[in-house]
Amino acid sequence: MDYQFMGYEFTTTQILVAAFVLALLIIIAIAAYVEMRKKKTTALRSRFGSEYARAVDSHGSAREAEAKLSEREKRVATLSIRELGINERERFVTEWNTAQARFLDHPRLAVTEADDLINALLEARGYPPSSFEQRAADVSVHYPGVMQNYRHAHSIAVRLGQVEASTEELRTAMIEYRAIFDDLLQAKTHIEVKSAA
Repeated sequence: MDYQFMGYEFTTTQILVAAFVLALLIIIAIAAYVEMRKKKTTALRSRFGSEYARAVDSHGSAREAEAKLSEREKRVATLSIRELGINERERFVTEWNTAQARFLDHPRLAVTEADDLINALLEARGYPPSSFEQRAADVSVHYPGVMQNYRHAHSIAVRLGQVEASTEELRTAMIEYRAIFDDLLQAKTHIEVKSAA
């Protein structure tokens, strides 16, 4: 049986072949889309680590979380993040050593100073002053490995005026702040050389 369409005649076999090819193209397009989504998910999960899982929990779905993480990357790409100069780096190291030395006699004050010092360091690097959550989201783009520590240490620092933190919690916060401080202070060239070795 022959069919006519726009002045052309097609046989049943030709129509079946065309339908099969169209179905095959649709299947290939769907498979390519699914593979692209898997690669994006894998890349974001690898890049953000525990922050990826936190975003999924926070937003309720992987798709929504991935959209938010991609927005973070785009936002941070517009910022003028920079490395510190030698003098700035030395000044921050001196300030850190002062806060750390104060911990023995005044642990609460030392934790508050450490939180303030991290904020000052982030601003010096080019992260804009903003709410803690926005700043944490921005920092997570370049430093996802320290986010859990950053959030935990900050929660102890802001809680100090309301609820008494134990000495162990204060000690943990200082250790976590130290890890964050060290990561933020490192020059990228140093990090790249270290990872290439």
